Amino acid sequence: MEKRRTVPVKLDVDSADAVLLRDTVDEFLWAANYVTRHAFEGEYVTTSKTTLHDDTYEDVRDETALHSNHVQAARNKAADACKSVVKKWKQGKKASLPRFTSPHIVYDHRTATFHDDSISLATTDGRIEADYVLPDEERDTPHAEYFFSDEYETTGAELHYSNGNWMLHIHCKKDVESDTSEQATPENGTVLGVDLGVNNLAVASTGTFWTGDEFDHWRREYEKRRGDLQKHGTRWAHKNIQAVGRKEEGRFKITLHRISNELVSEARGHGCSVIAFEDLTDIRERTGASWGHKWAFNRLYEYVEYKAAEYGITVEQVDPADTSRRCSECGFTHPDNRQSDSFECLKCGYENHADYNAAKNIGLRYLRRNQTGSGGGAPVGVRLNSGTLNANGEYDPPAEDSARAGDHAESPRL
Repeated sequence: MEKRRTVPVKLDVDSADAVLLRDTVDEFLWAANYVTRHAFEGEYVTTSKTTLHDDTYEDVRDETALHSNHVQAARNKAADACKSVVKKWKQGKKASLPRFTSPHIVYDHRTATFHDDSISLATTDGRIEADYVLPDEERDTPHAEYFFSDEYETTGAELHYSNGNWMLHIHCKKDVESDTSEQATPENGTVLGVDLGVNNLAVASTGTFWTGDEFDHWRREYEKRRGDLQKHGTRWAHKNIQAVGRKEEGRFKITLHRISNELVSEARGHGCSVIAFEDLTDIRERTGASWGHKWAFNRLYEYVEYKAAEYGITVEQVDPADTSRRCSECGFTHPDNRQSDSFECLKCGYENHADYNAAKNIGLRYLRRNQTGSGGGAPVGVRLNSGTLNANGEYDPPAEDSARAGDHAESPRL
């Protein structure tokens, strides 16, 4: 089994080298957008990397000064984006021609050389050297634990330009043997369903809530600070706005790491072999979330995914259609079942918190999608605070106390 980590490292780039990096990023984005446009030119969208390579490689090499590996990386980005569009169409969702605008570029071992305290990066005009800007080496940091560890192999990186900084997101991995003694996920385990939202960042099918109050408080606070600084319009104010952005991101990452740790602990404590989230693709449109919330949802999913993998727990996404409108008790689906945070089934009368009901439905959707009937390690139920829901939505009390009313007698834990 592979354990993967991504370590962000700030780079110290002088002004002349920054110009070269910006030119390289611009050409990389142009290449990726050129390939996506070509993929959409025919009667069908082309998603094959081999076909796109044959059709566009020479054109991109002629029109840019990119390294050959950068051309291939841009093609891969385009192909993956086109596959995502086709997938949405098959699900009946709207999607249009992808466009790459965020300043970034992909590096591998042909285009980047990783040193102990610096990195050499290929550009459109030779290579540049940039020093790492690292925290105190004695601190327990991801840089020391993963990037500078002999146990981990550096596989590549993505360079991003954000808030006036060049940030290198370094990808590391190591092979590990599955240690069943550390895994709290028995064969034929259960599913932990997780619903994401604005008022509650995450709600588990076990009835545990992680509210968005702290996230929203600090988001408003940082927005106010930026607004006050923007009124000045000075260079000093601009630098302080960037500093506020870095503090905001750092605070939110700490919060999301805490929630992800608790979600994985929740799954382990209840013997879950799978954590099921709703598909995050259109979550902003479905929930009315801000861009900040969407960033938080995606980052939380990534944190849970790699942390759960250490314990042999799989993290999956399921189609979110009607999970907030469907009754987890009887299956009746109607828009009027949900009123704000409250859920009351118009058919059977089941009442509970709407996000908790949705979390159970997300778990049930994964369970039904993956039930084989063979018992070959497939999850057998959706984990509740007490007992489980089986694939038919029927409540199974805990084996040690079958007389308990379990989920039917409890409200979610807030």
